[in-house]
Amino acid sequence: MRAAVLGLGEAGTLYAAGLAERGWAVVGYDPAESGTPAGVERASTPETAVLGADVVLSLVGGAAAEDAAGSVAPFLTPAAVYADMNATAPEVKRTIAGLVGETRFADVAVIGSVPTCGAATAVIISGHGSAQVAEVFIGLGARVDDIGGAPGAASGRKLLRSTFMKGLGALIVESAMAGRAASAEQWVRDQIAGELSGGQAALDRLHDGTFKHAARRAGEVDAAAALLDSLGVRPVMARATAEVHRGWADAALASTEDLLAEFTGLAVANIGDARDRMGMLDGGVHAMWKGAQVAGRARTVWVPRGDNLAVHRAIASARPGDVLVVNGGGDTSRALLGELMAERAKRRGVLGIVIDGAVRDVAELEKIGFPAWARAACAAGPYKNGPGKVDVPIAVGGVVVQPGDVIVGDDDGVIVIPAAEAAASLQGGRAVAADEARRRAAILAGNA
Repeated sequence: MRAAVLGLGEAGTLYAAGLAERGWAVVGYDPAESGTPAGVERASTPETAVLGADVVLSLVGGAAAEDAAGSVAPFLTPAAVYADMNATAPEVKRTIAGLVGETRFADVAVIGSVPTCGAATAVIISGHGSAQVAEVFIGLGARVDDIGGAPGAASGRKLLRSTFMKGLGALIVESAMAGRAASAEQWVRDQIAGELSGGQAALDRLHDGTFKHAARRAGEVDAAAALLDSLGVRPVMARATAEVHRGWADAALASTEDLLAEFTGLAVANIGDARDRMGMLDGGVHAMWKGAQVAGRARTVWVPRGDNLAVHRAIASARPGDVLVVNGGGDTSRALLGELMAERAKRRGVLGIVIDGAVRDVAELEKIGFPAWARAACAAGPYKNGPGKVDVPIAVGGVVVQPGDVIVGDDDGVIVIPAAEAAASLQGGRAVAADEARRRAAILAGNA
């Protein structure tokens, strides 16, 4: 049997490895520079990953689930089944079923901790392809609840469960905070652990996971609240839980912004040296005016050559601290941004733009202080026909960029830093800068 796994993040890697261990021929795809599990072949595109696959598992994240399905649907074999395992609302599952074909679609809702249980994590499955997909997960050792029914039914069950589980996690975190404030945190934790069947281990998993996944879980509980509304049940607790998660996500974002400010003035070359020269855009993407500097979060955009409709969409929904990072296919025949768009972006708090393509009005960009990196300047304006995508993984200057990655740019170029590695990269860059300063002083003193 042959399987394709789209998305080799933490969960995707565990499922791909689980299938490979059971003798499946497994092909994985992920645009990020993630590791490839032993026994798994890595495909260069999602289309090639699914060719000849009997089963396709999609674990790309809810925001990318529809795009992933649409990109591979024409390449699925007639007998293949498509299992969407992303946490999304039931209506999204129904849309995906329409893209790949309802007779081959299975809605798979994961209802346990994949890092803890691996490929044997319990699942609920619905959709016309549920029976065939259920056999796959039973073979992985998972507890399977095949409820049949329409696409979205399994995800609906997961959302019903989320109203309790995510609320419990939020309550545990809040209680622990109260205990800490009262100098009685361990006592509070012991009281909670005593009521949980999993004891201290269950408490830690719920507590730590709530902080770690706050942003994603806020969206999940929002969807759960909408489901309760549709059922005629007032989602008082669900809405409060979503709001609490959003607050923690915003707090994490604020601390990230404090960290980003620390990159100001640190040379891209020093950061690159600290990161073993990884993540540096090729030299063709260069600063369009001298002295340009930026440090912010990547807001990714993917456009057809010479078309900037999606760039307009990204600006309209941008947040302060964003840096627009645009895959323009390296096309330099038409500028994707000029002075007026830059002014609108600045008003939204956008810090600058990195384009694998062209810009125009370079002198005006410098006057208004809008940093820009591109392959060229071109006076010709863009098309606005679309399509285009926002907040998806893209490739720019030979580097994969994920939404939320840290972007640092200066006269020498641009580096992309995975968000989880920002703090270590900052410390490493500072260490390189300090070492260079010492060596320079030694050279000037004639000691080297």
